[in-house]
Formats: sequence, C-alpha cells, structure tokens
Amino acid sequence: MFKLTSLNLNGIRSACSKGLPAWIANVTPDCICVQEVKAQSDDVQGRFEELAELRGYFHFAAKKGYSGVGIYSREEPSEVVIGFGEPEFDAEGRYVELRFDSADTKRSIISCYFPSGSSGEERQQAKFRFLDAIYPHLQRLKTEREFVLCGDVNIAHQAIDLKNWKSNQKNSGFLPEERAWMSKVLGDGGLVDVYRQLHPDATDEAYTWWSNRGQAYAKNVGWRLDYHLATPGLASGARSAAIYKAEKFSDHAPITIAYDWQA
Repeated sequence: MFKLTSLNLNGIRSACSKGLPAWIANVTPDCICVQEVKAQSDDVQGRFEELAELRGYFHFAAKKGYSGVGIYSREEPSEVVIGFGEPEFDAEGRYVELRFDSADTKRSIISCYFPSGSSGEERQQAKFRFLDAIYPHLQRLKTEREFVLCGDVNIAHQAIDLKNWKSNQKNSGFLPEERAWMSKVLGDGGLVDVYRQLHPDATDEAYTWWSNRGQAYAKNVGWRLDYHLATPGLASGARSAAIYKAEKFSDHAPITIAYDWQA
C-alpha cells in the first residue's frame, strides 16, 4: 500500500512544535503533502528539509510568512515541478508537483493550496481567477499522466461537507460558483473525490477544518476543505481513508488515504 497524507500546517514551525514529526514517524506515510508552510527556504534549511526520514520539496511564496506548499517523499522523484505557469499564483507558492516516471508509468503527486476568499471581495475574485486557471491546467495534465492532487481546496462541495450549510450559502468556501467548480471538476473534468468514493455519506467524521472561534473544534462544527482529487486510474486503487483528530497540529486535520497502485 502507498500511504499518502495531506495536511494544511498553518505554519510548519508551529505544527512541528505540536508533535507533527513524531506523528509522521508513527503513521509512516510514503508521501505527505503540506500547505501553508508559512516559511522561506532559509527557515527550512537545516530544520525541516526532512521529516521522519522523508525528504521535502517546496514551493515558497515570495511574501514572507505566507502560503507555501511542499511534499515530503520517501522515494526520490524523477522530476520536481514548481508552480503551474500562472505568475499571479506562482508568486504565492501554491503548487508543487513530484513526478515519478518509469518506462511504463507516468504518475504525479501534487500539493496545492487554493486561495481563500474569506478576507474580502478582492481575495474572492483572486480565488475565482485561480479556479479559472487551475482547471485547464489539470485537464491538460490528465491527458499526459495519472495524478493525485492533495490539498486545501478551500471549498466544501456539498451540504454534507460542513456543519452549518444553510447559514453559509453566501460565505466564501460554500458559494454556488465555488461548488459548481467542484461539480465541474468531478463531472466533465473527470477527476475523482477519493474520500467521497470511499465514504459517500460521511458527515461529521469527514470534517478537516474548524474555525478558531466559538469552540468549533470542541463542538465539531467543521468543514471538509482538504481533498485528494485523482485521475480515475489512481483513484481506483484507493482502499482506505483516515482523518486524524486525536492530536491537533493546526486548524486542519491530516487526511491519509492508502492506495494499491499495483493492483
């Protein structure tokens, strides 16, 4: 089994101070995709280049203390792709892709951090621009190789993906346009929401993010914002999914999916 984890760190230094390296060593994922690293290359060198014997590959934001994504991998990739060719968002450190190619297979793992629009209309419009740009990129990639995109998508797709869906229909993360984008990706776009493939009806246990307000975590008033979006060939090998909530490394929970890619 190939174990693949995704986690929004809300700061790599903060998450590691809360026990993340020990958890990774215990779970032993083959790859862990991380988002919101909130660090620069100098911050990572000598401290976070490796976690639990996994080597990290990163896309840092130009702005200090902002965004940033990475992938820690047990296996050395054949190629590392930084950014997806959109200057506005590549400057924000939102996309890193590891390619594992051989004579007969082309496979990628992507760590991606979608913008949040919750801070205001300007960022919401940036989020819409990002969605417009990443969709054709993923469509092109799908014609070339199998892949799994792991990340904080910042969209709850359906009513079962958040606790208070009725009161959030006009809020970023559950807007009709955002949900329609997810439906397009999973429909005509041909990608698979791997967690939902394994757990089509899960509600409260599916949440991966909680607000820091109003005891949301304690009361499990959450959202499912973290996804594995895979091409059908790789999604067909998914065997089990686990969202870990016993410890709290950030405001997100890690989601680990085990794949049998040799079957």
